[in-house]
Amino acid sequence: MLPGSDVLSMLNKRIGAKALQSALDPGNSFPGPVRNSGTPAWLKSVNMAGVNVRTIQSFWNVVKYALTLPQSQSAIHLLPIWEPGVVGSLYGMTSWRINREFFSPELATLVPALHSVEKQLKVAVNLLHALGKTVGMDVIPHTDRYSEIVLANPRFFEWLQRKDTRIADHSATLHEKVETAILNWLIRKGPAVPAMDFPEDPEMFFAPAFGEERRNLILFGGHEDFEGRNHRRTLVLDELFRQGFEPVPATMGPPYRGLEVDPRPEASVTDSEGRVWRDYRIIRPQFMSRVFGPLTRYRFYEPLNDNRDWQLDFSRPNREVWDYFCAKYAAIQAEYGFDFMRGDMSHVQMRPEGVPAGVDDFYDPHKAVRNHIRKKAPYFGYFAETFLAGPGVMAYGNEYDHLEASDADSTLGDLQSMAVGSARFMAAFSQYLDLSETRRFAPNFTLMTADKDDPRFDQFYVNGNEARFFTGLFLTDWPSYMGLGFELRDIHRKPAQNEYYTKLYVFQISDGPKSTAGPYRWGGNMRLFNRLNRIRQLAEAIFAEIREEGTRWLIKPDPLAGCKVIAWTQQKHPRYLFVVNLDGSRRSEQVLVPRAAPGKIAGFRFSTHQKGDDAAPVVQNEYHWFIPPLKAGEGRCYELKAEG
Repeated sequence: MLPGSDVLSMLNKRIGAKALQSALDPGNSFPGPVRNSGTPAWLKSVNMAGVNVRTIQSFWNVVKYALTLPQSQSAIHLLPIWEPGVVGSLYGMTSWRINREFFSPELATLVPALHSVEKQLKVAVNLLHALGKTVGMDVIPHTDRYSEIVLANPRFFEWLQRKDTRIADHSATLHEKVETAILNWLIRKGPAVPAMDFPEDPEMFFAPAFGEERRNLILFGGHEDFEGRNHRRTLVLDELFRQGFEPVPATMGPPYRGLEVDPRPEASVTDSEGRVWRDYRIIRPQFMSRVFGPLTRYRFYEPLNDNRDWQLDFSRPNREVWDYFCAKYAAIQAEYGFDFMRGDMSHVQMRPEGVPAGVDDFYDPHKAVRNHIRKKAPYFGYFAETFLAGPGVMAYGNEYDHLEASDADSTLGDLQSMAVGSARFMAAFSQYLDLSETRRFAPNFTLMTADKDDPRFDQFYVNGNEARFFTGLFLTDWPSYMGLGFELRDIHRKPAQNEYYTKLYVFQISDGPKSTAGPYRWGGNMRLFNRLNRIRQLAEAIFAEIREEGTRWLIKPDPLAGCKVIAWTQQKHPRYLFVVNLDGSRRSEQVLVPRAAPGKIAGFRFSTHQKGDDAAPVVQNEYHWFIPPLKAGEGRCYELKAEG
């Protein structure tokens, strides 16, 4: 990457000395480009880049990466930024503290005042705002099972007591025994900060009035002592493990509830300290049922019948938890100036009857956070992680209804999980178009995510990557999402080394099939990189003209995949015609595109695959533009000009 001094010089030229000086001050909050919008509707058409900061080491390097993005890719989603949990999982946060991995010594040398990772994050967001980018954070409804958050707030989570291969207790009040066990350990061990007094009554010690920050200091120590905090946390874990107390693991997919210990020998693991852990499984699993052993979900609702049947009482929200969850994320948004949130596992909807007739403030935790933050930041948007699965697959009821009831502004969708031009891709694309026209949320045209940049999914990216990028960028009233690394991703006809996949940096695993050794390695696909850069240059030249225009479809995606060419122009003032062959392996025949702008001819402007000198002219009659055959995966732009 470029040296930091060169980057500061580039920023000075790009945004000006005064703006740079302001943005580099962590005491300032540089206003983002949507600050005055008053609504999160902007999220329904933004082009977003997703960044796993671990792949590029620091928040400062996120700024460097942003300098490679065109203005048309104007949103940055940061994968989780907090201290990670077991196997270094970013999604298993262990505290509300910012991950020290993401500190840049280079930036601290250049600007000595930026001597903490928190200050560097604040300045990174400031600089991204100054560059015209919006910035989003993850909102995660779970933590690492033995996080500081869990151990300092046992009543905010569900617990079970395991005896070998049997769950001996999973009653609703089990957290009270856990609180007593932790406090008894603390009394024996003494506080991490010797001078701090604490009540020896669990009800008082774990009460919100006592204060979580104070409780954390007593239990674990000061935030600067990372090793000391982890050591104390391990000692608490040891004590709870000895008594069989475990937070209930997080789950996915109906029926969500009803756990048992998996008795199979291969479902147990012995850790480095000799502790034997057991996997759990859903008693009556369905197709997408999953148990996430390292994670535990917040206790958003009280259970029915003392949790005897693992059923929740949705009429009894745990208000203390909702207040805590909303306040924590609102404080982070206010501190760092985030413009939107990505809702992790937004597809979770546990009500068996689906969306209820009465949707209240306690319907969904992501909805609650979005609307809580919008009281002070009305532009703040919600980007939901759902895959637009069918009814009852990943959520009870209809996922589309759930997204609307949750006030989601946009959702990820699942185009990244399909080969471009496949029958499945064409059907989903057509369906998403229908959803964008009939629902309150906007599906994304997703190119690649960190979840799909994985050896198991190489077949999705063998071809058609230029078509993905071109379509995502120029469908101006659709949002798009591109994970970092897409630009240079190699064509893997067999799995590459693990270090070439961003998904494998969501964790830190040193051995086994998901292990990595050393930093993330960018691909070397310069052919793709150069083509995408040319597309970006086209976007820089014309995006301002079409950004606010709606899309007028001339050839919609064919749900039956009989035709794999799509074409569109602008709704009000047709200036450019875009045509894409979504078949990544075969060229198209001549395409007749309805002539949407009478009196205008279509002049060649750009192709992802060929130079203008090689372009055949477009013939037209009063009904159609006759577009010459397109190469496999080719996208073209034609400029519409008056005849004569």
